[in-house]
Order: sequence, then C-alpha cells, then structure tokens
Amino acid sequence: MTPTAAPATAPATAPPPVRAGGPPALVTRGLTKRFRSGQIAVDGLDLVVPAGSVFGFLGPNGSGKTTTIRMVLGLVAPTSGTAELLGAPVPGAATAVLHRVGALIEGPAFHPYLSGRANLERLDAADALADPRTTRRRVGRALERVGLTAAAGKRYRAYSLGMRQRLGLAAALLHPRELLVLDEPTNGLDPQGTREVRALVRELAAEGATVFLSSHLLSEVEQVCTHVGILRSGRLVAQGSLAELGAAAEQRLLVATSEPERAAAVLVSLGCGGVERHGDGAGAVLDGVTPERACAALVAAGVPVRGLAVRRPSLEDTFVSLTGEGFDVDQ
Repeated sequence: MTPTAAPATAPATAPPPVRAGGPPALVTRGLTKRFRSGQIAVDGLDLVVPAGSVFGFLGPNGSGKTTTIRMVLGLVAPTSGTAELLGAPVPGAATAVLHRVGALIEGPAFHPYLSGRANLERLDAADALADPRTTRRRVGRALERVGLTAAAGKRYRAYSLGMRQRLGLAAALLHPRELLVLDEPTNGLDPQGTREVRALVRELAAEGATVFLSSHLLSEVEQVCTHVGILRSGRLVAQGSLAELGAAAEQRLLVATSEPERAAAVLVSLGCGGVERHGDGAGAVLDGVTPERACAALVAAGVPVRGLAVRRPSLEDTFVSLTGEGFDVDQ
C-alpha cells in the first residue's frame, strides 16, 4: 500500500511543538471493525494518544493493529464507534487534518521502474499544497533523514526490503507533521537500520511531533516510547505511560540463600504470594510487604541471606501476562 503522504499547509516551516497535556492527538471511542465473514478485527477500542507522546501500539501479529490504523486514517470505514485525529472526526473531517499527518502503513509501494528520488518527487508533485520550487530540497532532506541519499538514483525494483521501508519513511517525512503514524517501521531493517529509525523517532518527538508507533518488537518500544497501548484479539487490554504500567506491575523479591526451604517458609508467613523455591534461593511476590521487612524477618529466622533483590516484571513479562502470547523481543 502506498504510504500516506498528505499535503502540508506550510511546507517551508516545521509545525509548532505539540505540548504534552493538551488535547490528545488521537482518540477512539468504541471503535469496531467486523468483516463480512463475521470476524471481528477490532472490538470496542477506546484509545487515547496524548499529544507529544511516542505511543507504542503493541500486540501480536493479527491482533488488529493495522486495521485500527487504517480506520483512524479514514482508509477503512469502521462498523461502529468513532475516531478523532488531531481533534477532527474521521472520516468526516479527515481532509481538514490529514495534511498534518504522515503515515507509513504496511509495506510501502512505489513505481518499480523509477528511482527512489523520482518516486518521492512524484508524490510531492501530487500534493496540491506543496511548493514545486522547493521540491528538490524537501526530497533531498527526506532521503538524508532515512539514510538513502547514496541510493536515491537507484531504481525502486532494485531496493532491498529495508531500503523500501526507508523510502516509505521518507515519503511520510516529505513535509513537517504534527502526527506520525508508523506501522512496523523497522520491518526488514538490519540492526543498524533499526537503531537509526529509533534515533529518528526520538528526533521527531524532540521537534514536537506525536509519534504513533505500531510494533510487536518490545525492544523497539522500550527504547523510544513514552506511552503504550496493548491490543489482544482486537481488544485493548491496557494503556498508559510506561511508568504507570511499571508501577502497576507486581514486584518480586528474590532471595539468594543456601536454605531455600526455610526462606520460602518465612516469605509465606509474611503473606507474600507466588512463593517459589529453587536451587540457590527463593522468590515471591511482595504483595505489599516491604523488602526491608522481608529482609529483617529472614535474618531474625536465622536464614543465611547471601543476597536480596527486588525485581519488577519486564515489559515482556507484563505484555505476555496481558495477552497470553509471546512477542519478539528483538530484531
């Protein structure tokens, strides 16, 4: 699918910074998509993407992420529910705001016999609000930002998957945007390319844009996102800032000791949950018990404590517990 590259109202200047705490950049209420087969791809989605955030939209493959994106951009009509993009209802008033939105959806598609530069120039020429006198500058800047300057003259059909993904990103960045919607932007990229995209996302956020990033790669989200929404089988199972999700996660106490049975018994007596024993110690969910209290109780009971640590579940642990499915944690 061709990446969304809508026109910009003021192509020569960057959009004003989007202040966190202002009106959300994207909101859905009860958004639902049911296909003719009866399959429900998205089920009653209530999503809020804060302005100025880097929002990670997470879920296993097939969980409804791309369908959601297509609906909020007005490319697919929802069965029920509503969506607002930069304060405007979609699809009703989409044309009023799409020039402020850049998007990369699924696999980008371009003319195979044209070069990367020529493809971007054609996209720019189709933009009624773009100044043709500055096309070359905009295209050159977009190619530079995604690391394709050296390959700009090569035909698209000769591009690797990673290069095609980079060109799709360049198309989304032809004009300054207040909101960037990126569906699996690191698909097909090698580790170096993935790092470069992460750096670009941080750069865009620092410039004031809101970035909505759909992914199933947890490492990608942990390194660049400020907020997340977790989708499972078309339903939103959690959303909030990474800090909020971390605070809600259960802390687990790990005790290193030569007497795991005795340590486990002490933890049970304190009211800790999920007590486990293993070869070199014991562990338990704190359930409101402070680490200091647990340590004092272990020492008072004569348990030889070699080490004590408090571990909060990783992002992977949290997401797997919410979705019941595994995620790819790296490229």
